[in-house]
Amino acid sequence: MRLMSNEVLIHCYFKALDLKLEAEFINLLRDEIKHRQINLDYYTNGEAQVS
Repeated sequence: MRLMSNEVLIHCYFKALDLKLEAEFINLLRDEIKHRQINLDYYTNGEAQVS
């Protein structure tokens, strides 16, 4: 996951949630997001659009 950009990581996280993928996979993505100190609130409050 270190090679993945922040934008791709966020996109994958929200796509995994939409597709209701395995909780373990979603947790791995969330852990990496926390490790990178990315603020998910920015992406969920409508300020940024993730497609």
